Amino acid sequence: MLVVTEVNGCRYCSYYHASSALAVGVTQQELVELLKGAIPAGTPPEELPALVYAQHWAETGTSPDSKAVRRLMVTYGQQKVNAIHIILRMIRLGNLLGNTGDYILYRLTFGMLGLRRDETRYATV
Repeated sequence: MLVVTEVNGCRYCSYYHASSALAVGVTQQELVELLKGAIPAGTPPEELPALVYAQHWAETGTSPDSKAVRRLMVTYGQQKVNAIHIILRMIRLGNLLGNTGDYILYRLTFGMLGLRRDETRYATV
């Protein structure tokens, strides 16, 4: 979740997923790495392909390279790949809702709330 959320930049989702990650045993160092967009070096080998794919999926705007999809399929099988895609879409939807809410809040409050100072470049639309 943090891999995709970091790419999409939703602060609400980032806060929620970071809190959840700490609650299930992700270390502070791993969390720092994830929040910087890096996949922690100590990631279990069976999880690494999914994390790399999730990051690629988010970075390509949900249009991953067909080779990446095939590698994921070989690694996990059709059923798990279907589950991964459902979860990725749910995370993206949450990120889009959070970011849209921030933008609406920014516009309704004439820039007093919502987008952070470094995000105001998005408000020029």
